[in-house]
Amino acid sequence: MLINATQDGLKTLKLHGMLKALESQLRAPDTSGLSFEERLGNMVDMELSVRSNNKIQSRLKKSKLSHTPSIEEFDGKGIERAVVVSLATSEWARRKLNILIDGKTGVGKTYLAYALAQKACRDGYTVKCDRASRLFNELSIAKADGRYAKMLSDLSKIQILVIDDFGLFSLSEEQRHDLLEILEDRYLLHSTIITSQVPSEHWYDLIGDPTIADAILDRLVHNSHKIHLSGESRRREMAKELQPVN
Repeated sequence: MLINATQDGLKTLKLHGMLKALESQLRAPDTSGLSFEERLGNMVDMELSVRSNNKIQSRLKKSKLSHTPSIEEFDGKGIERAVVVSLATSEWARRKLNILIDGKTGVGKTYLAYALAQKACRDGYTVKCDRASRLFNELSIAKADGRYAKMLSDLSKIQILVIDDFGLFSLSEEQRHDLLEILEDRYLLHSTIITSQVPSEHWYDLIGDPTIADAILDRLVHNSHKIHLSGESRRREMAKELQPVN
């Protein structure tokens, strides 16, 4: 009866990790030889592990990266493996550095960006990923319905912001001001990952206004890792593999 009350108490307190460890101890006869301190320590360790895993899963769900391939699965084509290993430590996120990834269509820019963001998420950072076109559209809608200031505030708190497919179109006056606002709030405080088919050296033309372009690139480029991915399109390679054999 006493053990049942203890289990019910752990459920009520939502100490699911400790409950799991206790039930495991009850099923394993060899744990009877452990001291009280050892058994309690095992339960506390399990509780901490469960809570840590729940936090990771919650961050991954919010970032929409829960089903993204991990950095450990990245094959490293088009980039030195040592660079991937270094970035996979998430040290760049701790140092508030940006990552700019460019390359032709299909070489794995989005894959690498999302995989690095997912690893940072697993390492404790909050993440938001969006295509540039959709992000600018959401900002435009937010202006119309009065949520613009709140949306900028929310973006400023995200530790890793991924802007995918930047440079598919030249920025309008509204969009370049939006981008400057976002980067101004994040400068030296949080990291931003941007993928683009266009190397950052040519972003002046995409941004349009030289003065605003200077301000944007000053906040983005100088404290960043630049990565150029080369090689055959991954999509083209996958298409070849799926072709029927005659």
